[in-house]
Amino acid sequence: MDIALLIKAAVMGVVEGLTEFLPISSTGHLILAGALLGFDDEKAKVFDIAIQTGAIFAVILVYWQKIRDTVLALPTQKKAQQFALNVLIAFIPAVVLGLLFGKTIKAHLFTPVVVASTFIIGGFIILWAENREAARVASAQAQDSVNSVDDMTWRYALKVGLVQCLAMIPGTSRSGATIIGGMLLGLSRKAATDFSFFLAIPTLIGAGAYSLYKDRALLSIDDLPMFSVGLIFSFISAWICVRWLLRFIATHSFVGFAWYRIGFGVVVLVTAWSGMVKWTA
Repeated sequence: MDIALLIKAAVMGVVEGLTEFLPISSTGHLILAGALLGFDDEKAKVFDIAIQTGAIFAVILVYWQKIRDTVLALPTQKKAQQFALNVLIAFIPAVVLGLLFGKTIKAHLFTPVVVASTFIIGGFIILWAENREAARVASAQAQDSVNSVDDMTWRYALKVGLVQCLAMIPGTSRSGATIIGGMLLGLSRKAATDFSFFLAIPTLIGAGAYSLYKDRALLSIDDLPMFSVGLIFSFISAWICVRWLLRFIATHSFVGFAWYRIGFGVVVLVTAWSGMVKWTA
């Protein structure tokens, strides 16, 4: 058993869990962490996608009551049926565009410099969105927001699903795209965050299953300990992060995450161009 490899898997799991549901791009952080750890071959790319499932189990645990109630009410309650349909509608664009362009994007855009650039761009978009939200609240327009995922129409769901596709570009952040995009579309911060978490369940499980199936030739039974460690650490860190984020958004904006993205992106670009850090693709 390669202890050093298991330690790397644990570190990557923690990175995934802590960043998956924050608007700072888990994929971007995994690419950068993998570059630093020398954990960035083709098998590592499959690992990065597969361990997202551990983070999703954390979301399922946190939202278990809502998920359970929805499933039980599906046969009889229209509101539960609409909610499930909304998640499905929002999920479809990522499936279609992922199948069409996923391979090309992975081949050409999964680099530290691209990630750093999208970190910075995304940070400025968050600042703009938060300034817009503050202006809406100040002008007493906040009551026009959709305040619960149960009040969303299929049109809102489709728009959020289309915005989620921007996260195919590494460094963009799937949660950032759906939360900030949802707010710009008229969802409250809480509704946008909740729907982002629910949409993550089919999106990330589907992406993980598809990646494992497509690249199964790269894997063997010897890889099971590495994947297991990554999944476990991803689950634990994501569970902590999701519970913290739900409390955080009750009284805070995402401005701090925006400045983090901008600062971190600048550091990566400067160290790459100066040669201080030998980032690899």
